Amino acid sequence: SLPAKLINGGIAGLIGVTCVFPIDLAKTRLQNQQNGQRMYTSMSDCLIKTIRSEGYFGMYRGAAVNLTLVTPEKAIKLAANDFFRHHLSKDGKKLTLLREMLAGCGAGTCQVIVTTPMEMLKIQLQDAGRIAAQKKLMAAQAQLSSSSAAGAAEPAVERRTTATQITRELLRSKGIAGLYKGLGATLLRDVPFSIVYFPLFANLNKLGQKDPNVKAPFYVSFLSGCVAGSTAAVAVNPCDVIKTRLQSLQRGVNEDTYSGILDCAKKIWQKEGPMAFLKGAYCRALVIAPLFGIAQVVYFIGIAEFLLDMLPKHRA
Repeated sequence: SLPAKLINGGIAGLIGVTCVFPIDLAKTRLQNQQNGQRMYTSMSDCLIKTIRSEGYFGMYRGAAVNLTLVTPEKAIKLAANDFFRHHLSKDGKKLTLLREMLAGCGAGTCQVIVTTPMEMLKIQLQDAGRIAAQKKLMAAQAQLSSSSAAGAAEPAVERRTTATQITRELLRSKGIAGLYKGLGATLLRDVPFSIVYFPLFANLNKLGQKDPNVKAPFYVSFLSGCVAGSTAAVAVNPCDVIKTRLQSLQRGVNEDTYSGILDCAKKIWQKEGPMAFLKGAYCRALVIAPLFGIAQVVYFIGIAEFLLDMLPKHRA
């Protein structure tokens, strides 16, 4: 049932995001830093420096936004894929690869309704620590190079903003369109991701089914979700880099600004080289693999069905 699908997707999203959010924060910061202004050399370096400067919970900046909106986002994605698969199948027959890809395309298109504002807000909060650390480093270097340290200005204290404050400011200045900045880039990432992920998962999962009418074991669903998720994540990572750059409202010192998808891709290619499009790829694979593995296990075990079945008994 649709309520069961929505509950399953929501539970899966909450569990997955809680487990992998620090890696996602590292991915955002690695993707946003540009040549000449590098604060972090790797994922582990980013996480260590984040803990040192912002504390343990600094790794979870922006997690509240994700945890709030990941439930409808994952629910829409999984339920939409099932919906399109059902309507694209003919008399219950096996879907062709093309129809599986069309179903994934439909799911990816539907989810951006929630994904775009969620990513927009999350990126601002995740990247704020990097920009603040960069400003402190620049101020310290300027102070050291100054002939009179006593006359140098103290570095500004970081003023932490919340998702609510960012939302209000965007709505006040740009309206609802402000929350949907980078919509085109989000579609460019999520639609190909779903086109790759869902058919790949479905076919990998079938390999573990002894009987077509019986669900695959949970570990098969988990491994299929991990492999399909990481493969799709790496495949669309260039689009994710562009999306992250376009959705970042604040820039570090001497960092480029972009007017659109093509302008962003052109500047990255010219100034940072083609390998820049793979920034954060391994982080993204590490995030997506367990996230979708957990999602598929929860979804296929059917926790929601169990909870919904218990309600009438409880009332009785």
